[in-house]
Amino acid sequence: MVVQWNVVLTLVALFFATNAAAQDAANQAESPFYKISTIPIPDSVKLEVGGLAFNEKDQLGVATRRGEIWVIDDPYQKKSKKPRYSLFANGLHEPLWLAYKNGAYYTTQRSELTKISDSDRDGQADLYKTVYSWPISGNYHEYSYGPLLLPNGDMLVTLNLSWVGRGESLTKWRGWMLKIKENGEMTPFATGMRSPAAFGLDANGEIFFAENQGDWIGSGRITHLKQGDFAGHPAGLKWSAEPGSPIQLKRSDFKDSIGILYDYAKGKPNFKVPTIWFPHTVMGISTAAILSINSDQFGPFKGQLLVGDQGHSKIMRAFLEKVNGVYQGACFPFREGFSSGILRMAWGSDQSLFVGMTSRGWAATGKEPYGLQRLTWTGKMPMEIAAMRITKTGFELEFTKPVKRDIAARPDQYQMTGFTYSYHKKYGSPVINQAACKVTKADVSEDGLKVKLTVAGLREGYIHELKINGVTSAEGDAILHPQAYYTINAFPEGTAHQHHHMAETDTNKEAAGCGNDPSKSVSEQPASWNGGPDITIAMATKPGLKFDKELLEVTAGSKVKLTFNNNDDMLHNLVITQPGKGDEVGQKAMDMGLTGTNAGYIPETPDVLFHTCLIQPEASQSVYFTAPKPGDYPFICSFPGHSFVMKGILRVR
Repeated sequence: MVVQWNVVLTLVALFFATNAAAQDAANQAESPFYKISTIPIPDSVKLEVGGLAFNEKDQLGVATRRGEIWVIDDPYQKKSKKPRYSLFANGLHEPLWLAYKNGAYYTTQRSELTKISDSDRDGQADLYKTVYSWPISGNYHEYSYGPLLLPNGDMLVTLNLSWVGRGESLTKWRGWMLKIKENGEMTPFATGMRSPAAFGLDANGEIFFAENQGDWIGSGRITHLKQGDFAGHPAGLKWSAEPGSPIQLKRSDFKDSIGILYDYAKGKPNFKVPTIWFPHTVMGISTAAILSINSDQFGPFKGQLLVGDQGHSKIMRAFLEKVNGVYQGACFPFREGFSSGILRMAWGSDQSLFVGMTSRGWAATGKEPYGLQRLTWTGKMPMEIAAMRITKTGFELEFTKPVKRDIAARPDQYQMTGFTYSYHKKYGSPVINQAACKVTKADVSEDGLKVKLTVAGLREGYIHELKINGVTSAEGDAILHPQAYYTINAFPEGTAHQHHHMAETDTNKEAAGCGNDPSKSVSEQPASWNGGPDITIAMATKPGLKFDKELLEVTAGSKVKLTFNNNDDMLHNLVITQPGKGDEVGQKAMDMGLTGTNAGYIPETPDVLFHTCLIQPEASQSVYFTAPKPGDYPFICSFPGHSFVMKGILRVR
């Protein structure tokens, strides 16, 4: 079926009109180097992208969450500004990946890996073959991903954990990566995963998977995996004693709160620590899509990884290196400003990057419900930190252009902070054990492309934030993204660094996540309220990242008890702001950086009137306040990104 064209080409204009000011600024700074263009979608097609794959005709196959596979002819728009969409297959159960080999598409549905072919070559699928299937419980969180095609023809799939107030493996192999052959032979490959929405191969063919914050997962991260590895979440170990399992760890080995993942992993065979942490809300909130840059036609970053983020509608960059046989490295901002939540990426034959997006139920900073865009390098060289390598005395920074030597040689131009996350059953983690690392020396290479930093206070198992202030290229170009986050899993042999950690008592000390002004979050009924509250309000969440009530009405001066029950599977709060200030407070929460989780993403501003703490899934909190003067007072969830859709009005009469 070929769709008759009837679409108004306003997607780009709508995107720029609705995006937040901060994203607009980043977009304007990045667009001279990497250009985003929108591929028009017919009105009749709901292209909620679950997967992308090119076929041998250079047509782009797109799997959608609605169970369809569309084939797009001329997605590059070389022949026409209106690419031709053809429906290839439908009736699938939420396919969240797409691969193509030997004339057939492969995708994971909720309960199986399916091969889809067009045997009579009429442009529509007529053969659906189950390659391998697995049981499902019906739990909504049982997403399945893959297949990732390996060079030998084998395929990898991953199975999400179920959600029952915590991540659990309700059916066999949930929380695992499985290797499947074309003939349906399955081998359990690795476990320890919660929501492994993406995985990919680096330039050397090594496997890396992306994980999202949740229980046992303090922040988003990518992790190198080999067969038999365990990646941190214990629920999948329910099946470690099954025939074929390559893992010996047991679920009973994990108590509810352990300390730091890096410390606990020591001495345990095949316990893989994260290769690179992506600090939550700072670099993104939901890592998705991993793709290696295998060409120099996409700028100066060949050999590095691109990592998409669904919640922040952006792409990040990851530099990898191997130290003492262990992968580690740094992540950098790369490109913001996409129209919806990034889930999949694919290289075109011209080395442009196709980006597939969806946001229904998974809020994103890009306001569109779905989209398909294309990213191209303009050929202009950005001034960037191209690479960040660990040395025996600190780090070596490599730049894409020579630096201005006198400024780059000043140690005070570089600030570094080390921190980590708790390893526990609770959802996410605040930043813990944060400490400054002193940069004492900066040596600039003769060609000006490298700066060696001597740094004191580096720690194994910690993330190290680098911020550069004032360093420019020799021509005066500012660094486009003057920050980086390097994860240290090993020091080079002969290093001068001390392998030290803070005491266990300090490790487990966490902030309350409830702002810095207790008068705005009163959780006990005031003693002066002898007759109790005048009005009691019960709030909860509903699917689609929404409060269950979007309009509350009270009388000025009334005594209000508001109870917020977080019945969702992620962290939320409820923040009441001054009239007209909801969006502004939401943006300030996004800008809080590393201090965000410790403060519950409650910005210090008079625009915040009352709020709950940051509430764990399946938990609740009551707050007491006196209703202000008449007016409309926005309330939001200020967790970064949520305020775009999770909001309402407290109307005071």
